[in-house]
Amino acid sequence: MILMAVAYLGKEDGVPVNVVSKLMHVDPSFVTTHSKLLEKNGFLRRKHCASDARVVQMTLTAKTRKRLASMARQEALDEFDSGEFGVDGSSEFIAKLAAVRHRLERIRRENRSGLPKTKRTAVRNDTT
Repeated sequence: MILMAVAYLGKEDGVPVNVVSKLMHVDPSFVTTHSKLLEKNGFLRRKHCASDARVVQMTLTAKTRKRLASMARQEALDEFDSGEFGVDGSSEFIAKLAAVRHRLERIRRENRSGLPKTKRTAVRNDTT
């Protein structure tokens, strides 16, 4: 949660511990303790403020920013997958997208090979 708070507040020069603790509604000592562990594991950088050495500024590492962006993309895909179409609808939609992709790839190959383009006609069996 500390990483999410720092990402949310995301300032270039870092976010002070006291600001994160207020946002999370926790004691600053909680943020300090856990931010040290996150720093040790390479998720967060902690740096004392140049103007006031009592203030610790926290920033995300590149590794963490990349991971959070990946998680956000996956969350968006999951929301799309289960939200708008439902499980059956999303499977059908994905199958249709795959069919379109296959057709486009075939057209691209034909255009590169110089083969003449053929016109397809649809035949329907209406037995009603």
